[in-house]
Amino acid sequence: MQLITPDCYAEFPDEFNQMHRLRHRVFRDRLDWDVSVSGGYEIDPFDALRPHYLLLRAPTGRIDGCVRLLPTTGPTMLRDSFSALLGDRSAPEDPRVWESSRFALDLPAAAPKQAASLLAPTSCLPGWSNLVCHASAQHRHLTDLRVERILRRAGWPLERLSDPQTIGNTRAVAGHLNVSTESLQALHRNGGFKGAVLWTPVMKIA
Repeated sequence: MQLITPDCYAEFPDEFNQMHRLRHRVFRDRLDWDVSVSGGYEIDPFDALRPHYLLLRAPTGRIDGCVRLLPTTGPTMLRDSFSALLGDRSAPEDPRVWESSRFALDLPAAAPKQAASLLAPTSCLPGWSNLVCHASAQHRHLTDLRVERILRRAGWPLERLSDPQTIGNTRAVAGHLNVSTESLQALHRNGGFKGAVLWTPVMKIA
């Protein structure tokens, strides 16, 4: 796992290129979402807000997965684009609460079927949880129902903020993920990980 923080963007041009191409393959080509694309890249206005990115890197150097993380003290997808997913709740605005979005996984065709169906999706979750354990006391996740199932299977169930809504051609849901030592331990246990899974430029959270 690799965390790219805003102060380190310039050091990872290839990783950014791969990530945005991966998102194009997943969100436009595979899921047919109505997303902004250009030249084989998927990039939206929230990428201009200098988020943190968590990347799943294969031993070959290929980027196989990604998650985008934004603090809720600024604009977020949930507040500014998909407020219908809040139900009767207000959008969080707290330095301890971060929003994750753009969860994407694209394994090579040669990957074993078992890994493609179960192990690989959960393989990036310990690093994700490890990151938000250090960054925040709480976490809000904006996703669709397929990722909600992955989270539940991995032992990190989503507490829905409201009922799922149809957005375009997908069923979307927003929810709260409890960030704790216990949730991190469950992810490590369910994913079969025994050591650290996250490489990162040091991120300091006040």
